[in-house]
Amino acid sequence: MSNQKSELKEGITFHSIETNKFKTNLFALFITIPLERNAVTTRALLPAVLRRGCKTYPTQEQINKTLEEMYGATFDCGIDKNGDNQVIKFYIEGINEKYLPEPEPVGEKCLDMLLQVVLNPLIQQGKFQDDYVACEKNNLKNIIASKIDNKRQYAYDRCIEEMYMDDPYGIYKYGYLEEVDDITPESLAQGYEELINRAKIDIFVSGDQVQKLEEVAKNHPLIQALNPRKPDFCLNQVIREEKIEFKLEPKKVVQEIMQVNQGNLILGLDVGVETEEEKEVANLYNAILGGGANSKLFQNVREKESLAYTAGSNYTKQKAAIFVRCGIEMENYEKAVAIIMQQLEDMQCGVFSEEDVESAKELMKANIRGIPEEQDAELTYAYGQEMAGKETTLDEYAKKIEAVTKKQIVALAKRVRIDTVYFLRSGKEGEVYENN
Repeated sequence: MSNQKSELKEGITFHSIETNKFKTNLFALFITIPLERNAVTTRALLPAVLRRGCKTYPTQEQINKTLEEMYGATFDCGIDKNGDNQVIKFYIEGINEKYLPEPEPVGEKCLDMLLQVVLNPLIQQGKFQDDYVACEKNNLKNIIASKIDNKRQYAYDRCIEEMYMDDPYGIYKYGYLEEVDDITPESLAQGYEELINRAKIDIFVSGDQVQKLEEVAKNHPLIQALNPRKPDFCLNQVIREEKIEFKLEPKKVVQEIMQVNQGNLILGLDVGVETEEEKEVANLYNAILGGGANSKLFQNVREKESLAYTAGSNYTKQKAAIFVRCGIEMENYEKAVAIIMQQLEDMQCGVFSEEDVESAKELMKANIRGIPEEQDAELTYAYGQEMAGKETTLDEYAKKIEAVTKKQIVALAKRVRIDTVYFLRSGKEGEVYENN
């Protein structure tokens, strides 16, 4: 994987990822801006309205017809959260031109269409089309309302919300139901203009011989029309200046009552990362703790004690946090928490083997080797490097993982703090019990 980047204008970056492994080229445009409580719902609505039509392709039918003419290219968009940022994403995937029977600039057409949809919106007389906005407002309401349907994901989101109650990361990426009705076609257009002139904009092209498209992007009229900007976004460089002591007692315990068949237990851990090097130490700490079938959580909570249907953990590097996630019977709550805390204490005391460390390293290196095998994974990795403000190749990343020692993992474990314990259980719906 060869990733080259250049600044088209201040705050607007073009990334070319050269690879010959795929028969398609992948085009993406990411708009990144800090999560803001008063704007998050409006921004979550924007991609759905933009995809309905632009000035060049005013209807969904015209967009679909154009995609078909480009040999069945596909278009998608969505909302994500990256650290304290809200990210609006647009994708087009089209066939690599070398597989066509006759030469045709499909890549340029895909890039142009992506820019048209995002940067040439169907705003007339200061507003988006009424019917497009009304329809997508209903769709957004359904998305927000349906988050409760997936209880495991809901519990995870709620733990984040509780843990980061006074932090942008606690904001739900799709916004809030009570705010959707207040959005008008006029206010949405104003939100778009404010976003497109403030945000960090990254254009990615992944495929074979795609670097040549840099000049196409640079000279495109829609790029030329954009204002340069000092991009407003949050760089993901979470380093703790203060020392964090390990505490078995959590800062906050929340139990939420809902009609569920299975209890969902989430522990939010604050990891005391003090250097860039320790971010990879934390990665291995998480892999040993709950990263797979050989992890301490899986083996002790699920296999030995049979307390959980699922037991594992994930590391969120952007926030230096680990989330332990278990699906348990309601009556096993206290015992499950006690065994999880014992695993954290064991990590602090070095009660894991060198074989555990090597197994975790092999798991992580296998994941790294898998990145170039998926086009969107390569692109996501490149974006992550951009958001971290550093460039680390996959080989360099693997070497950093290999260099981590058990001693470093134990030292980090002593600075892990339990911040929030969240338990979603059955009972009278809607009640929330909180113990600070």
